Amino acid sequence: MTTLGTTVREATATRSRAPQILARCRALVRPALMEAVGRSHPWVGEMAGYSFGWCGVGGAPAAGSGGKGVRQALAVLGAEAAGAPARAGVPAAVAVELVHAFSLLHDDIMDGDPTRRGRATVWKAYGTGPAVLAGDALFALAVETLALQPPPAGADAVRLLSGALGDLVRGQADDLLFAARPWSGPERVRPDAYRAMAEGKTGALLGCAAALGAVLAGASPAAAAALDRAGRHLGVAFQVVDDVLGIWGDPSVTGKPVHGDLRERKKTFPVLAALDSPAPAARRLAVLLERDGDPGEAAALAEAAGGRAAALAEVAAAESALADAPLAAGAVGDLRSLIGFAVRRDL
Repeated sequence: MTTLGTTVREATATRSRAPQILARCRALVRPALMEAVGRSHPWVGEMAGYSFGWCGVGGAPAAGSGGKGVRQALAVLGAEAAGAPARAGVPAAVAVELVHAFSLLHDDIMDGDPTRRGRATVWKAYGTGPAVLAGDALFALAVETLALQPPPAGADAVRLLSGALGDLVRGQADDLLFAARPWSGPERVRPDAYRAMAEGKTGALLGCAAALGAVLAGASPAAAAALDRAGRHLGVAFQVVDDVLGIWGDPSVTGKPVHGDLRERKKTFPVLAALDSPAPAARRLAVLLERDGDPGEAAALAEAAGGRAAALAEVAAAESALADAPLAAGAVGDLRSLIGFAVRRDL
């Protein structure tokens, strides 16, 4: 065993290996993931395959990978961190990937998003009702995948996933409710409330992924809990990075218009942190947001009030979240690379 002391400099130096780590984990997990999807109704299985990029509408094969696979990689690395072979984490990786796909199907419906990864979302391609059904089927398959694992690890894994799903729902609910809250006054959204929302909406499943891999590998409760906490920190940072890119990101890289989140009046962490600042720019920002002012000016005021710096501090905190956690030596470098890659993308 060794101790993982993650620093920003170390993560920057090692994250270039992350694409290879992700590819290794996807190659390991994909056969089991396809087998799980194959257990569902053929029409539902087609929609699930479409959501993963494996096929087009009608079932014709496609070459898509279904995204980077950060969550499934965390599950595999969680097993390796517990000193087990990577294959011990495959059922956990399948379960979290199915749950992630389920959440995206329903998120796209709730948000009205017509496209994902450059093509029509499932609800646009197949209809709202069928997409809801496909999401429900993916959730059921995830629970079944863990329930089929030998006791007591299988039962422990189902309980862990259930708790993470409860947190995910609470985080999603808060995110939807934040839109109606004011920019200023006692009812405004504070940074701590945002962190709790992001931890639930994004971090719960990331933490669950790493912990599930460890649980199925026979890790101690303390080791699984440490991995869960680290994944939750990563989830907050992941959401915060999205917020930074949504305000200041390069449109040629992000594919989104500059200042897009401000135009849509989204409650993002950099803006909320700026509004919580005692800086004069914070008061000017609040007035500007209340009257739906110029997004470019709002971005400049948010940066002047420290919003961007506060967001980057959250990213640095995620990179050090696994400090002092006892992990198997072989998993240390891979976890460090993956965390750095996930939270430093395009910044």
